[in-house]
Amino acid sequence: MMESPAARPITLGTRPSPLARWQTDWVLSRLRAARPDLDLGVKRFTTSGDRILDKPLPEIGGKGLFTEELENALRSGEIDLAVHSLKDLPIDDSPGLTIGGICVREDARDVLISPGGWTLAAFPAAARVGTSSLRRASQLLAARPDLTLLPLRGNVDTRIRKAMNGDYDAIVLAAAGVLRLGLSQHISEYLSYDVMLPAPGQGALAVQCRADDAAALALLARLDHAPTRAAVSAERAFLSGLGGGCSAPVAAYAHFPRRTSHSALAMTGLVASRDGRRVIRVTGEGADPKTLGAELAKQALGQGAGGILQ
Repeated sequence: MMESPAARPITLGTRPSPLARWQTDWVLSRLRAARPDLDLGVKRFTTSGDRILDKPLPEIGGKGLFTEELENALRSGEIDLAVHSLKDLPIDDSPGLTIGGICVREDARDVLISPGGWTLAAFPAAARVGTSSLRRASQLLAARPDLTLLPLRGNVDTRIRKAMNGDYDAIVLAAAGVLRLGLSQHISEYLSYDVMLPAPGQGALAVQCRADDAAALALLARLDHAPTRAAVSAERAFLSGLGGGCSAPVAAYAHFPRRTSHSALAMTGLVASRDGRRVIRVTGEGADPKTLGAELAKQALGQGAGGILQ
Protein backbone atom coordinates (compact mmCIF):
# COMPACT_ATOMS: atom_id res chain seq x y z
CA MET A 1 0.00 0.00 0.00
CA MET A 2 1.42 3.41 -1.03
CA GLU A 3 2.56 5.54 1.88
CA SER A 4 0.61 8.78 2.34
CA PRO A 5 2.63 12.01 2.72
CA ALA A 6 0.96 12.47 6.12
CA ALA A 7 2.31 9.12 7.32
CA ARG A 8 5.76 10.55 7.99
CA PRO A 9 7.36 13.93 8.71
CA ILE A 10 8.71 15.76 5.65
CA THR A 11 12.12 17.43 6.06
CA LEU A 12 13.33 20.10 3.65
CA GLY A 13 17.01 20.81 3.14
CA THR A 14 18.32 24.29 2.46
CA ARG A 15 21.51 26.33 2.36
CA PRO A 16 22.16 28.94 5.09
CA SER A 17 22.05 32.11 2.98
CA PRO A 18 19.17 34.57 3.49
CA LEU A 19 17.98 33.93 -0.08
CA ALA A 20 18.08 30.15 0.31
CA ARG A 21 16.13 30.42 3.57
CA TRP A 22 13.58 32.74 1.92
CA GLN A 23 13.12 30.28 -0.92
CA THR A 24 12.66 27.36 1.44
CA ASP A 25 10.19 29.30 3.60
CA TRP A 26 8.25 30.21 0.45
CA VAL A 27 8.02 26.55 -0.56
CA LEU A 28 7.06 25.62 3.00
CA SER A 29 4.20 28.12 2.96
CA ARG A 30 2.88 26.68 -0.32
CA LEU A 31 3.11 23.13 1.00
CA ARG A 32 1.27 24.07 4.18
CA ALA A 33 -1.44 25.80 2.15
CA ALA A 34 -1.86 22.68 0.01
CA ARG A 35 -1.62 20.18 2.88
CA PRO A 36 -2.22 21.73 6.33
CA ASP A 37 -1.95 18.27 7.91
CA LEU A 38 1.72 17.81 7.00
CA ASP A 39 4.46 17.68 9.63
CA LEU A 40 7.15 19.82 7.97
CA GLY A 41 10.68 20.58 9.16
CA VAL A 42 13.84 22.24 7.81
CA LYS A 43 17.50 21.25 8.02
CA ARG A 44 20.31 23.57 6.91
CA PHE A 45 23.47 22.52 5.06
CA THR A 46 26.55 24.58 4.25
CA THR A 47 27.77 23.66 0.77
CA SER A 48 31.19 23.96 -0.81
CA GLY A 49 29.93 26.95 -2.79
CA ASP A 50 29.00 28.69 0.45
CA ARG A 51 32.42 28.04 2.01
CA ILE A 52 34.68 29.00 -0.91
CA LEU A 53 34.07 32.70 -1.50
CA ASP A 54 37.48 33.94 -2.69
CA LYS A 55 37.42 32.39 -6.19
CA PRO A 56 35.08 32.64 -9.20
CA LEU A 57 32.73 29.67 -9.57
CA PRO A 58 34.14 28.47 -12.93
CA GLU A 59 37.54 28.05 -11.24
CA ILE A 60 36.28 25.89 -8.39
CA GLY A 61 33.79 23.59 -10.08
CA GLY A 62 30.66 25.53 -11.04
CA LYS A 63 27.05 24.68 -10.28
CA GLY A 64 27.41 21.40 -8.41
CA LEU A 65 29.17 23.19 -5.56
CA PHE A 66 25.81 24.45 -4.29
CA THR A 67 23.97 21.13 -4.54
CA GLU A 68 26.21 18.17 -3.65
CA GLU A 69 25.67 18.18 0.13
CA LEU A 70 21.91 18.51 -0.25
CA GLU A 71 21.76 15.74 -2.83
CA ASN A 72 23.76 13.39 -0.61
CA ALA A 73 21.35 14.11 2.25
CA LEU A 74 18.41 13.31 -0.04
CA ARG A 75 19.88 9.97 -1.07
CA SER A 76 20.62 8.99 2.52
CA GLY A 77 17.08 9.84 3.65
CA GLU A 78 18.32 12.58 5.99
CA ILE A 79 15.97 14.98 4.17
CA ASP A 80 13.02 14.42 1.84
CA LEU A 81 13.02 17.59 -0.27
CA ALA A 82 15.72 20.08 -1.31
CA VAL A 83 14.95 23.60 -2.52
CA HIS A 84 17.29 25.04 -5.16
CA SER A 85 17.55 27.94 -7.53
CA LEU A 86 17.01 26.00 -10.74
CA LYS A 87 19.94 27.71 -12.47
CA ASP A 88 22.25 26.09 -9.86
CA LEU A 89 21.19 22.55 -10.80
CA PRO A 90 23.17 20.64 -13.44
CA ILE A 91 21.24 19.68 -16.56
CA ASP A 92 21.08 15.95 -15.89
CA ASP A 93 19.26 14.54 -12.87
CA SER A 94 21.64 13.24 -10.23
CA PRO A 95 21.46 9.44 -9.77
CA GLY A 96 18.37 8.48 -7.81
CA LEU A 97 16.98 12.03 -7.70
CA THR A 98 14.57 14.10 -9.76
CA ILE A 99 13.04 17.59 -9.87
CA GLY A 100 9.58 16.95 -8.46
CA GLY A 101 8.32 20.51 -8.68
CA ILE A 102 9.23 23.72 -10.53
CA CYS A 103 7.51 26.70 -8.94
CA VAL A 104 6.15 29.81 -10.65
CA ARG A 105 8.98 31.97 -11.94
CA GLU A 106 10.00 35.36 -10.56
CA ASP A 107 11.38 38.07 -12.88
CA ALA A 108 14.11 36.34 -14.92
CA ARG A 109 16.06 39.50 -15.80
CA ASP A 110 19.38 40.70 -14.42
CA VAL A 111 19.65 44.07 -12.70
CA LEU A 112 22.28 46.72 -12.05
CA ILE A 113 22.93 47.83 -8.48
CA SER A 114 24.84 51.12 -8.53
CA PRO A 115 25.47 53.46 -5.56
CA GLY A 116 25.53 56.35 -8.04
CA GLY A 117 22.31 55.26 -9.74
CA TRP A 118 24.11 54.59 -13.01
CA THR A 119 22.49 52.76 -15.90
CA LEU A 120 24.57 50.68 -18.31
CA ALA A 121 24.39 53.32 -21.04
CA ALA A 122 25.31 56.13 -18.62
CA PHE A 123 28.36 54.48 -17.03
CA PRO A 124 31.49 56.64 -17.17
CA ALA A 125 34.34 55.22 -19.26
CA ALA A 126 36.09 52.23 -17.69
CA ALA A 127 33.49 51.98 -14.91
CA ARG A 128 34.18 49.18 -12.40
CA VAL A 129 31.46 46.53 -12.57
CA GLY A 130 31.38 43.51 -10.28
CA THR A 131 30.44 40.05 -11.52
CA SER A 132 32.02 36.60 -11.47
CA SER A 133 29.57 35.26 -14.07
CA LEU A 134 31.11 34.60 -17.49
CA ARG A 135 27.63 34.95 -19.01
CA ARG A 136 27.12 38.40 -17.54
CA ALA A 137 30.67 39.52 -18.25
CA SER A 138 30.53 38.64 -21.93
CA GLN A 139 27.23 40.44 -22.48
CA LEU A 140 28.39 43.50 -20.53
CA LEU A 141 31.52 43.71 -22.69
CA ALA A 142 29.46 43.23 -25.85
CA ALA A 143 27.45 46.32 -24.87
CA ARG A 144 30.27 48.30 -23.26
CA PRO A 145 33.78 47.06 -24.22
CA ASP A 146 35.36 49.80 -22.09
CA LEU A 147 34.12 48.43 -18.77
CA THR A 148 36.50 47.22 -16.08
CA LEU A 149 35.10 43.93 -14.75
CA LEU A 150 36.00 42.85 -11.23
CA PRO A 151 35.26 39.54 -9.43
CA LEU A 152 32.29 39.43 -7.06
CA ARG A 153 31.18 36.59 -4.76
CA GLY A 154 29.01 36.31 -1.68
CA ASN A 155 25.34 36.26 -0.76
CA VAL A 156 22.98 38.76 -2.37
CA ASP A 157 22.99 41.08 0.64
CA THR A 158 26.79 40.85 0.91
CA ARG A 159 27.22 41.76 -2.75
CA ILE A 160 24.86 44.72 -2.43
CA ARG A 161 26.72 45.92 0.66
CA LYS A 162 30.02 45.80 -1.26
CA ALA A 163 28.48 47.90 -4.02
CA MET A 164 27.03 50.45 -1.61
CA ASN A 165 30.42 50.71 0.14
CA GLY A 166 31.94 51.94 -3.10
CA ASP A 167 33.98 48.83 -3.97
CA TYR A 168 32.35 48.94 -7.41
CA ASP A 169 30.60 51.51 -9.59
CA ALA A 170 27.92 48.86 -10.09
CA ILE A 171 27.28 45.15 -9.76
CA VAL A 172 25.01 42.78 -11.69
CA LEU A 173 22.62 40.42 -9.91
CA ALA A 174 19.60 38.31 -10.78
CA ALA A 175 16.44 40.35 -10.27
CA ALA A 176 14.74 37.37 -8.63
CA GLY A 177 17.02 37.26 -5.60
CA VAL A 178 16.92 41.02 -5.08
CA LEU A 179 13.12 41.09 -5.30
CA ARG A 180 12.63 38.06 -3.06
CA LEU A 181 14.72 39.66 -0.32
CA GLY A 182 12.84 42.96 -0.54
CA LEU A 183 15.89 44.91 -1.74
CA SER A 184 14.44 46.41 -4.93
CA GLN A 185 15.18 49.95 -3.71
CA HIS A 186 18.82 49.35 -4.67
CA ILE A 187 18.06 48.54 -8.33
CA SER A 188 19.25 51.25 -10.71
CA GLU A 189 18.29 49.42 -13.92
CA TYR A 190 16.52 46.27 -15.07
CA LEU A 191 18.62 45.02 -17.98
CA SER A 192 16.48 44.17 -21.00
CA TYR A 193 16.65 40.73 -22.57
CA ASP A 194 18.10 42.40 -25.69
CA VAL A 195 21.13 43.45 -23.62
CA MET A 196 21.43 40.66 -21.04
CA LEU A 197 19.89 37.23 -21.55
CA PRO A 198 19.62 35.29 -18.27
CA ALA A 199 21.06 31.94 -17.31
CA PRO A 200 18.85 28.97 -18.25
CA GLY A 201 16.29 28.57 -15.46
CA GLN A 202 17.05 31.91 -13.81
CA GLY A 203 14.26 33.09 -11.50
CA ALA A 204 12.70 29.63 -11.08
CA LEU A 205 12.75 27.48 -7.94
CA ALA A 206 13.20 23.71 -8.21
CA VAL A 207 12.29 21.23 -5.48
CA GLN A 208 14.28 18.00 -5.69
CA CYS A 209 13.30 14.64 -4.20
CA ARG A 210 14.17 10.97 -4.49
CA ALA A 211 12.99 9.58 -7.82
CA ASP A 212 11.27 6.63 -6.12
CA ASP A 213 9.50 8.68 -3.43
CA ALA A 214 5.92 8.52 -4.72
CA ALA A 215 4.54 10.46 -1.75
CA ALA A 216 6.94 13.37 -2.27
CA LEU A 217 6.28 13.40 -6.02
CA ALA A 218 2.53 13.56 -5.45
CA LEU A 219 3.00 16.42 -3.00
CA LEU A 220 5.29 18.42 -5.29
CA ALA A 221 2.92 18.03 -8.22
CA ARG A 222 0.69 20.52 -6.38
CA LEU A 223 3.45 23.16 -6.58
CA ASP A 224 4.45 22.56 -10.18
CA HIS A 225 3.77 25.52 -12.50
CA ALA A 226 3.32 24.16 -16.02
CA PRO A 227 4.21 27.35 -17.99
CA THR A 228 7.41 27.81 -15.98
CA ARG A 229 8.37 24.15 -16.38
CA ALA A 230 7.86 24.40 -20.14
CA ALA A 231 9.97 27.55 -20.44
CA VAL A 232 12.89 26.35 -18.33
CA SER A 233 12.81 22.92 -19.99
CA ALA A 234 13.42 24.64 -23.33
CA GLU A 235 16.24 26.72 -21.87
CA ARG A 236 17.94 23.74 -20.27
CA ALA A 237 17.55 21.72 -23.50
CA PHE A 238 19.41 24.53 -25.28
CA LEU A 239 22.25 24.30 -22.77
CA SER A 240 22.25 20.52 -23.01
CA GLY A 241 22.41 20.66 -26.80
CA LEU A 242 25.52 22.81 -26.55
CA GLY A 243 27.28 20.35 -24.27
CA GLY A 244 25.74 20.99 -20.85
CA GLY A 245 28.22 22.15 -18.25
CA CYS A 246 30.51 24.12 -20.55
CA SER A 247 32.29 27.09 -19.00
CA ALA A 248 31.70 29.40 -21.97
CA PRO A 249 29.01 32.09 -21.62
CA VAL A 250 25.63 30.58 -22.51
CA ALA A 251 22.26 32.26 -21.93
CA ALA A 252 18.65 31.45 -22.79
CA TYR A 253 15.16 32.77 -22.14
CA ALA A 254 11.83 31.21 -23.16
CA HIS A 255 8.31 32.48 -22.55
CA PHE A 256 4.76 32.27 -23.83
CA PRO A 257 4.07 35.42 -25.90
CA ARG A 258 1.02 37.40 -24.89
CA ARG A 259 -1.22 36.41 -27.75
CA THR A 260 -4.65 34.88 -28.04
CA SER A 261 -3.03 31.44 -28.33
CA HIS A 262 -0.43 30.36 -25.77
CA SER A 263 0.37 27.05 -27.40
CA ALA A 264 3.86 27.99 -28.65
CA LEU A 265 6.92 29.01 -26.66
CA ALA A 266 9.14 31.80 -27.95
CA MET A 267 12.80 31.46 -27.08
CA THR A 268 16.13 33.21 -27.57
CA GLY A 269 19.47 31.52 -26.94
CA LEU A 270 22.93 33.03 -26.84
CA VAL A 271 26.54 31.88 -26.93
CA ALA A 272 29.30 34.48 -26.56
CA SER A 273 33.05 34.65 -26.32
CA ARG A 274 34.38 35.74 -22.93
CA ASP A 275 35.51 39.11 -24.28
CA GLY A 276 32.10 39.79 -25.80
CA ARG A 277 33.46 40.24 -29.31
CA ARG A 278 31.64 37.23 -30.74
CA VAL A 279 27.96 36.85 -29.93
CA ILE A 280 25.69 34.25 -31.52
CA ARG A 281 21.98 34.83 -30.88
CA VAL A 282 19.28 32.46 -32.12
CA THR A 283 15.50 32.72 -31.82
CA GLY A 284 12.57 30.47 -32.55
CA GLU A 285 9.13 29.24 -31.52
CA GLY A 286 7.78 25.77 -30.93
CA ALA A 287 5.14 23.75 -29.12
CA ASP A 288 7.51 21.19 -27.60
CA PRO A 289 10.00 22.77 -25.16
CA LYS A 290 12.82 20.23 -25.42
CA THR A 291 12.59 20.09 -29.21
CA LEU A 292 12.70 23.89 -29.40
CA GLY A 293 15.76 24.11 -27.16
CA ALA A 294 17.58 21.36 -29.03
CA GLU A 295 16.79 22.93 -32.41
CA LEU A 296 18.10 26.34 -31.36
CA ALA A 297 21.26 24.70 -30.00
CA LYS A 298 21.79 23.10 -33.43
CA GLN A 299 21.31 26.50 -35.09
CA ALA A 300 23.85 28.10 -32.74
CA LEU A 301 26.36 25.32 -33.43
CA GLY A 302 25.74 25.77 -37.15
CA GLN A 303 26.65 29.45 -36.77
CA GLY A 304 29.98 28.69 -35.12
CA ALA A 305 29.09 28.28 -31.44
CA GLY A 306 31.21 25.13 -31.30
CA GLY A 307 34.37 27.13 -31.86
CA ILE A 308 33.46 29.51 -29.03
CA LEU A 309 32.59 26.66 -26.68
CA GLN A 310 35.99 25.04 -27.25
